[in-house]
Amino acid sequence: MSLWTRFKRAVRSIFGGAISSIENPKLILEQNIRELNDQVPKMNENIATVKANVILLQKEVKRLRGEVQVLRSKIKSAIQGGRDDLAQQHAIRFETAQANLAKCEEQLTGAKTAYEKAQQVKKAFMRERQRKIDQAQETLRANERAKWQASVADALEQFEVGGVDQTHDEMIQRLDQETARNEARIEVALDSVDIQSMRLDEAAENLRASELVEQMKLEMGLVEPSEPEESGRIPLDDLEPDDKTLGRSRNREL
Repeated sequence: MSLWTRFKRAVRSIFGGAISSIENPKLILEQNIRELNDQVPKMNENIATVKANVILLQKEVKRLRGEVQVLRSKIKSAIQGGRDDLAQQHAIRFETAQANLAKCEEQLTGAKTAYEKAQQVKKAFMRERQRKIDQAQETLRANERAKWQASVADALEQFEVGGVDQTHDEMIQRLDQETARNEARIEVALDSVDIQSMRLDEAAENLRASELVEQMKLEMGLVEPSEPEESGRIPLDDLEPDDKTLGRSRNREL
């Protein structure tokens, strides 16, 4: 290997590595998509030029065919009129028009073939262009998903490395303890209150309220007054003298 070849290889290795290090695959793919899209108008312009040439040649062929037909008629008319000299003049022009027509028809055939090939090339290019764009876009989307997954992985790693998990669990445990203490204080406070007395007072209030309601109904005439219940005592007049004395002593006891 010559010294110059080795030098070129060393230069390529140095600058090639530097260029590879600064290349951004995402930006390059996006640029490739833009370049592929930019090539479509240029290709359409070239195809339009080929198509315009076909149209011009078609018009020229049509004109030459008309000229040949007119000269043929003139030649026949001159011969019929006995003007051979005039017929010869038209014959020279007729021969030139026929040669031009043949040449133009040949050019038209070539132009049509070129236009058809251009159309085929465009179709092939559009298919390949779309395939590359789809591939590039899918790769870019996969790259975005990978970045998101990497950010999630970084967050999980930070939870473990930075002690976030430990702090999180510790704070939850402290709040649970505080909640348990407050619930215990409520239970102790309820135990220290005489619940039975509170219930009896509440029952007494309800009974008193019921009696007041019944009394109001009685005053309003909404209910009939109830007959007084017999006390079960024996009238004093029905008792014997000894029984009256006994009755009084019993009443005193009562």
